[in-house]
Amino acid sequence: MTDLEIAVQDPAGARAAVEGGATRVELCTALRLGGLTPSNGTVEAVLEQGQGRPDFVHALVRSRGGGYVYTSEEIFAMSREIRHLRAAGVHGVVVGALTRHGDIDLAALEEWIEAADGLPVTFHRAIDACADPLKQLLRLQGTGVGRVLTSGGAVRSIDGGAVLEAMVQQGPAGIQIMAGGGVRIEDIPALVALGVGSVHLSARVPFNDPNPAGPGGGAQELDATSANLVAEARRALDSAGSMS
Repeated sequence: MTDLEIAVQDPAGARAAVEGGATRVELCTALRLGGLTPSNGTVEAVLEQGQGRPDFVHALVRSRGGGYVYTSEEIFAMSREIRHLRAAGVHGVVVGALTRHGDIDLAALEEWIEAADGLPVTFHRAIDACADPLKQLLRLQGTGVGRVLTSGGAVRSIDGGAVLEAMVQQGPAGIQIMAGGGVRIEDIPALVALGVGSVHLSARVPFNDPNPAGPGGGAQELDATSANLVAEARRALDSAGSMS
C-alpha cells in the first residue's frame, strides 16, 4: 500500500489526517511560505493526536522562508531544533539544505542527522531546486536519509513524472521516493504507477476568519486541512494500488 503523507499546521489538521486515513503527517507552520518549524506547543498537541501511531508525526525543520542556502548560525540553530523535537517525541524530521553551487549541502545534512540521533530523516523539496535532482539523489546514498520528498524538479509532481520514475528505478536502495508538489486527487493514480512509495499533499481548503483581525492583524484568509480531501486521496491511493 502506498503511504499517504499530509502536510498539516495544527492539531485540527492532524485530527483531519487521522480521520481521512493518512499514514503520517508532516507537521509545520506557515505552509503558505513553504512551511517552517512548528512551535513546541503545536508539536505536543499533535503528538497527542497521533497517540498509538508509532510513525505518525514527522516535523519540518526550516528556520525561514526563501532559499535553502543556510549560514553556519542557521544550521546550528536547526540542529538545536532537531534535538528539541527529538526530546519532545516526534517520530521523524524533515530537512534540506543546498550549497551556493546548487548541490545538496552534505555537511549541513551530516550535522542534522547527528542531531536526529537515529530518528528517520526525510530530505525535502530543496532537491527540486537543483539542476539535476536525480544526480543529487544519488549523493544521498549512505547519508542516513530514508526518504526524499520531490516533484521531480517540476512545479507540480505530475509534470515531473519522467524524473520521478528515474528516481524510483535508479535511486539508492533504502531511500523511498515520495511524490509531492501540487498534487491533486486526479494525479494520484499516475503517481502510484511510477512506483513511488508515498504521496504527499496538504489537502487544504481556504476559509475566511469571521473575526476581524484589526489593524496589523494580518490576512483574513486561512487554511484548514480537509478530512474529506484526505479520505479522497486515501481512496485514490488504495484504488490505484489494487489495480497495479
